[in-house]
Amino acid sequence: MRELGLHDDPNPEFNSFDSTQPSSFVATDFGLLSDINIPIQPYTTITTSTPASLTLTHNPNTIDISDADHLNTNTTAVGFDFVDELIRLAECFETHSLQLGHVIVARLNQRLRSPTGKPLQRAAFYFKEALHSLLTGSTHLPANSSEIIHTIKAHKTFSSISPIPMFSTFTANQAVLEALDGSTHLHLIDFDISLGGHWASFMKELSDSRNLAPPALRVSAIIPEDYTAESRLIRENLTHFARDLNISFDIEFIHIRTFEYLSFKSIKFVDGEKVAVLLSPAIFRHVGTGFLNDLRRVSPNVVVHVDIEGQMGLGTTSYRQAVIDGLEFYSTLLESLEAANFNGAGGGDWMRKIETFVLYPKIVEGVEGAGRRGTAWREALVAAGLRQVGLSQFAEFQAECLLRRVQVRGFHVVKRQAEMMLCWHDRPLVATSAWRF
Repeated sequence: MRELGLHDDPNPEFNSFDSTQPSSFVATDFGLLSDINIPIQPYTTITTSTPASLTLTHNPNTIDISDADHLNTNTTAVGFDFVDELIRLAECFETHSLQLGHVIVARLNQRLRSPTGKPLQRAAFYFKEALHSLLTGSTHLPANSSEIIHTIKAHKTFSSISPIPMFSTFTANQAVLEALDGSTHLHLIDFDISLGGHWASFMKELSDSRNLAPPALRVSAIIPEDYTAESRLIRENLTHFARDLNISFDIEFIHIRTFEYLSFKSIKFVDGEKVAVLLSPAIFRHVGTGFLNDLRRVSPNVVVHVDIEGQMGLGTTSYRQAVIDGLEFYSTLLESLEAANFNGAGGGDWMRKIETFVLYPKIVEGVEGAGRRGTAWREALVAAGLRQVGLSQFAEFQAECLLRRVQVRGFHVVKRQAEMMLCWHDRPLVATSAWRF
């Protein structure tokens, strides 16, 4: 991975990028974990020849489970009857049949003993585990240092073999940069900061694109209450990176519960700043969509929504539908990861770590939030007075260039109703949209 600006990877065969192409990756030590590097997602222009569209091909091994009836009549014949049981388990939460749920879990434990097999089987295992955790009321404990290290390594590997993290980063960054261009004071309100690497990439591009001194940058990140260790590392990492770029930088962390109670009053605003808001499906599961009605008071220059969960259970309070949508999305995502790996076997320690530390936590969040009522986020944005605006041609060009660098057939970019999506065959894996008043 030396060509990517990261430390050498002990398993170089997992790097699916063409190293002959120029790269704009940067990296920096991740705070207290001096032996671990956080992957900073690429933003800057990818130099390449004129992009060419990738051929869209149908994968005959993909099972279409977007329709439950179709799924129930076809999965048994191909040996995937455990999906029926998983859907019945999800329905137990809607009918409050918890005792039956325990019986179904016991049966599923015999069928899905471990996360092995085809992508659909592995996705089903993780959904079974998530539903079982919800059934037993298992609580989430704060991540210890070992888990944080594994999470950082898993994100690093995910970023090195899949275009998904890069696509979500540079499309969002491009929308923010264009909306805030010319301002000397920028304020970014981030509702899903993860490990914060996308802001290091943003700062790098901000520094490179300015002839004058870079502007002052503030980030307000809304985080869970159990994110103390991660927030400390994010602060140290981003502060160090900003110092190297000679950027005035400050970051503030606001707990989700505090934001839920105070809305945008929990965030400090400074006169003269240009404001950008970044949203993802996760925040709506935690606090609903009501806070969007307060956005006009904030007067953001742009609101960017990045959906990296394939619209799982979008607009529904049904556990059943959330599981159906989630199985389709995550099995497709796992297929794309297998294709991105030259070995293509779908196994190995690297894949398991991505599944365990990157994907499974998102599955848990999605399952836990499935039963919560609320307006769909798109409808809520429109009701708040926002209108969707298209992403620029430059962002589209970069997306096509990215796919030319990724030596994997099946990924392609689709623009639909001003939204830019990264698809694997016919399934969207990332969807980025920009909104303004």
